[in-house]
Amino acid sequence: MKTKFYDSKILLTNDNKSFTIIEGELHIEGNIIKYIKGTPVGVDGSKIEHAVSYEQGAPLSRFDTERNMEGNLIMPGFKNAHTHTAMTFLRSFADDLPLQSWLYDKVFPKEGQLKDEDIYWLDILGIMEYLTSGITSNFDMYFFPPKNAKASVDCGFRTVQTSGLNNFGGSVAEVEENFNIVNEMSDLTSFIIGFHAEYTTSKEIMEGIADLAEKYKSPVFMHNSETITEVNECKERWDMTPTELTDSLGMYKYGGGGYHCVHMSENDMKIFKDKGLYVVTNPASNLKLASGVAPISKYLQLGIPVAIGTDGPASNNCLDMFREMFLTTALAKVREGDASAVPAEEVLYMATANGAKCMGLNDCNKISVGKKADIIGIDLTQPNMQPLNNIVKNIVYSGSKTNIMFTMVDGKFLYDDGKFNIGFSKEEVYKKANKIIRGME
Repeated sequence: MKTKFYDSKILLTNDNKSFTIIEGELHIEGNIIKYIKGTPVGVDGSKIEHAVSYEQGAPLSRFDTERNMEGNLIMPGFKNAHTHTAMTFLRSFADDLPLQSWLYDKVFPKEGQLKDEDIYWLDILGIMEYLTSGITSNFDMYFFPPKNAKASVDCGFRTVQTSGLNNFGGSVAEVEENFNIVNEMSDLTSFIIGFHAEYTTSKEIMEGIADLAEKYKSPVFMHNSETITEVNECKERWDMTPTELTDSLGMYKYGGGGYHCVHMSENDMKIFKDKGLYVVTNPASNLKLASGVAPISKYLQLGIPVAIGTDGPASNNCLDMFREMFLTTALAKVREGDASAVPAEEVLYMATANGAKCMGLNDCNKISVGKKADIIGIDLTQPNMQPLNNIVKNIVYSGSKTNIMFTMVDGKFLYDDGKFNIGFSKEEVYKKANKIIRGME
């Protein structure tokens, strides 16, 4: 399958966290970007006098599909770096509660009734929502990883998984089994070692996870310092923060990171910097559960890499990367009292390239010849994108799902012009999801 996009603006990612926009064409063969050609334009899309033409790769011919973008933008797909996709069944079910009550009184009892077949359909519902937001891959933590992976493979979506192992179910042996199953299942699926959180997990289990990470030379991810209560209780138990404790167990020899990272000490930040760990911020979820505002500006000043996640649809409740990007920068500005803090370009880099690096998707991190064709189309003709004073800033500050023309994963249009191409009708998926939650006690 060969696809040609022409008369297109194309967003290229630079190594210094900046972006270049060119105007030209893009060729894809199978799932790989093969050719890019264009002329650089200004941040507003205007012509640059005496601009030097950009060309990479060799042009293809005899295309199966040719698409005139009519001056609209092609860019890398968003990477949703923290999700619990199958929690779609709890959307708007357990709202307006603090984290501990929300989790123990509402979420855990319902999750205990889930079957592996339920996970399959609830994941597909979440994937559909990701596609409408231009998300081409997610970093998921949930039950029954092989079923989660099968849902992604059947839809053609790309998913990285980590374990949610805790005291309430599962074992280190099961994590190892899932690690091997999912990593061997498909090019669209992969698995990284992890566990739920310090406050839900015994030291014995955490030590087992550290040993497993050593065995497979895997990074380790977990929920980390989401609330001040979590941190204080950990210090009472161990006289250490969650970051200090897990680091003392040798978890981060091969990298990894933490989800949320709202209440981090200076020493926590030093560990993250020294070990090259990723902070995955989830601003909408943190606001809704009143967990706090993460010190994103400080992380960036220290050189700690930051990615962005939506968290799950029970705590968010909207799987929308546009909203997360805006909140990431807006909350940082308020927290620091500085309107220049965490600029739009930095946030867009977090949502694309840094998310890919965090998830180990180094072949999907930008538009370049030889990279996977995980790309999206942005409609610049919608009112919220006009005038085109600065295209990147428009995406972060005023962009929305209405601007998603298409979402392509692995060279296939999975969402295009408001229609899904995932092998299932939306009516079938909605019916299955509603039946699951209605059938619970």
